[in-house]
Amino acid sequence: MPKSMTNRIAILLATAALGGCAVGPDFKAPARPTDQAYLPPSANDLGPMTAGAVTQRVEMGRALPTDWWTRLGSQALNDTVQMALANNWSLAAAQANLAKASQLVRASRGALYPQVDASGGAERRAYGAYFLGPSAFTFPTFSAYTGGVGVSYDLDVFGGARRRIEFAAADADVNSEALHAAKLAVAGGVVMTALQIASTRGQIAAVQDIIASDQKTLDLVGAARRTGVASQMDVTTVQSQLDRDQASLPPLRQQLAVAGDALAALAGKSPAAWAAPDFDLDTMRLPAEVPLVVPSELVRARPDIRAAEAQLHAASAQVGIATADLYPRINLSAGVAGEGLMSGGSSTAWSLVSGLTAPIFHGGSLTARRKAAEDAYQAAFADYQQTVLSAFQQVADNLQGLSNAADGVRTEQQAMDSATSALRLTRLGYGVGNAGIVQVLDAQRLQQLAALNLVRARSARFLSTVNLLLAEGGAAEDPLPPPARD
Repeated sequence: MPKSMTNRIAILLATAALGGCAVGPDFKAPARPTDQAYLPPSANDLGPMTAGAVTQRVEMGRALPTDWWTRLGSQALNDTVQMALANNWSLAAAQANLAKASQLVRASRGALYPQVDASGGAERRAYGAYFLGPSAFTFPTFSAYTGGVGVSYDLDVFGGARRRIEFAAADADVNSEALHAAKLAVAGGVVMTALQIASTRGQIAAVQDIIASDQKTLDLVGAARRTGVASQMDVTTVQSQLDRDQASLPPLRQQLAVAGDALAALAGKSPAAWAAPDFDLDTMRLPAEVPLVVPSELVRARPDIRAAEAQLHAASAQVGIATADLYPRINLSAGVAGEGLMSGGSSTAWSLVSGLTAPIFHGGSLTARRKAAEDAYQAAFADYQQTVLSAFQQVADNLQGLSNAADGVRTEQQAMDSATSALRLTRLGYGVGNAGIVQVLDAQRLQQLAALNLVRARSARFLSTVNLLLAEGGAAEDPLPPPARD
């Protein structure tokens, strides 16, 4: 292509790039909430606990660390979470979706550059009378070739291509937040399942203690029966209670097995190849200080809110795309090719063409699509606001749950102490004839229920703490590496 022609094309492209504008709205992130708290200040104080129990306090304004699960003080839990983050297949899928979205952003950016394509061809031809008339009989058969390059460029005067890039980038942000949410879900799932394992093991231990207590009562009644103080009916009644309590163990063991299998799946392992650690509530610790971000920072900490904002951005870009479709499109194309005969001789051909297409009448479809895009933006905005409100509700619910869980442990511990003391005194009374077997069984049943309820209350306090940490969404910056496969 002649140098003068090259210069003309460059000048046209530069002029178009400088003069272009992107029609449609420019996205602005929604304003952050102005709320200063999730609940009244009194909710931050979780009240006194029984002697030796952990007293928790919420610290408003402190960011949650990314490795928040380490605050439970269990190395086995830390190792399991890291294993899951490295091997969970849901994370691998989310990572692949993010990589795909990133490549689509790169693909859409290609529209900003001239499109260069090579072309070529060869032919063997003989012309007939239809084309050359009588001269066709004297025109020889020939072989010819052509080869060159063509350049086309959409000036994107009204920014349609740039809005499509903006849309692709926003969609990539959605996928990025989906990956963050998947990491949080996997880590949270591991912690919650580990707590379920610990709780179930605690309940099994409590039932085993109950069975041991039943056996002790049976021995007491059996001794009384041999001395003639108790009847065979008393012995049968206690034996029946022992049998019922033993029957409660298999369902708990099944619950423990199911939780272990679920944890293996979260860790990306087969239940046959990996066994869950023996998590125990006694080897875990409740964090005494629970960090809680302020409401204005929660919108940057939770991946679901960030994803909703990215969805809103994508909807805004769609409005821009629909608006650009209402305006003309200008395209420049140029080509240069060498042409010649196979037998010798060649020449250069070139072209420079500009084209314009402008919508005139499309039956109202273009304006309807723009209005639909604007309505979709309003729907995305409403979804964003609802996501923020739901997040505030979750934090508020779990703050109150944390306070109530602390009360639950305190009251269940008091009930356990009272029931244990009552059972001891009733057994002593039975031994000297001051209490009947029914009173012993009633006291034993109250003590057994108190023991199980205390385990469940302790578990509920751990779960409430973890639920609050999950409601915060993790730190705003996520340094966790992408999932790696074994």
